[in-house]
Amino acid sequence: MSLAAAAGVARLARFHADGLARFDATPLGLLNALAPWLGFALVGFLLGLMMDDLRLALTDLLASLVALLAPPVLSHLIARAWHREAAWLRYAVAMTWCQWLMPPTLLATMLGGGVLAAAGVPGGIARLLAAGAALGYAVALQLFLARHGLGLPAWRAAGLVVAVNLGTLVLAIGPLLAEPMT
Repeated sequence: MSLAAAAGVARLARFHADGLARFDATPLGLLNALAPWLGFALVGFLLGLMMDDLRLALTDLLASLVALLAPPVLSHLIARAWHREAAWLRYAVAMTWCQWLMPPTLLATMLGGGVLAAAGVPGGIARLLAAGAALGYAVALQLFLARHGLGLPAWRAAGLVVAVNLGTLVLAIGPLLAEPMT
């Protein structure tokens, strides 16, 4: 990640729209944002091969690639339909880089859930609150990026977020359903 992209992610993590200007809104910029995630998918594939399960390794690789590529593809289709295609590339680059915020967000919310549990909140409720906080932040960030990155009104941003997430879920589950139950 370039210093400019890291600065953009840091600004967007705190819901500062000026962070969008820090990203390389070019096809190469999008490929650079996708590259680390593609690397993870390939490492997972190689680990699956090492376990001598080619079918599972291929299924997991396909599901990972679909989950990675579906959001930019689906959001591009929607942006084009709503005449926001000119802003889409910067949005897609920013959205892809901002996925790096999710692991520390999950860690922070899990720690918060642990603090709640230590303070006497029942474990199930503490975990539910932690998961809700992580999900809430992820959705809020996606809405923010859609509104400011694509210049959408709130209702369209919400529609894009729902459509992209549901579409990605459906498409990513497909390869997993191809795996026979044993």
